[in-house]
Amino acid sequence: STLFPYTTLFRSRDHFFFGVLMRGNLSDEMVSVKIEEGSKRPIALHEKSKFGKIEADSLNLSLIEACYLLEKERLNIYEDDVECSIGYIIDILKEQDNYAKYIVYRDLKDRGYVIKTGFKYGSEFRLYDRGRSPGQGHSDYLVKVIFENYDIDALDFASYVRVSHGVNKKLLLAIVDDDFDITYYNIEWTRP
Repeated sequence: STLFPYTTLFRSRDHFFFGVLMRGNLSDEMVSVKIEEGSKRPIALHEKSKFGKIEADSLNLSLIEACYLLEKERLNIYEDDVECSIGYIIDILKEQDNYAKYIVYRDLKDRGYVIKTGFKYGSEFRLYDRGRSPGQGHSDYLVKVIFENYDIDALDFASYVRVSHGVNKKLLLAIVDDDFDITYYNIEWTRP
């Protein structure tokens, strides 16, 4: 087209958009998307969809977030100027024992939740109800990902519940089976 000589129409599942996919560079288990002058897409991705953190001139994504965006065809990831396939990124997640976390992240994100790290609370994620996000209130849930065949210590389990109750959040246990199917349990603190 002569109107848009450097623009291509892309189809990404249910969305059509003009342009090229954002480029992310993989380094040290993070993916950085450079914020180019004139391009607001990384900023919009952060502000509207709450992906990553803006630092200096980059949007920095966790590998889990970047894998999700790659799978949804919204981002290309490169390592040393070589494009990474979704299989390569998933293999990295598996090597890091983070694949189950990714499966849970993807499921919750596809359901419309805003998800941020729960590291400081001893959980995998903080989960915001649909329509809410960081800066607009506190998260509603802490999400703990556990494999179905994992033996959980009663004291560890009690500490998960105690921490979530202490910070006024509900605990959502995401139990992942050998087929990577997920069952969620909402755990609440009760007094006898």
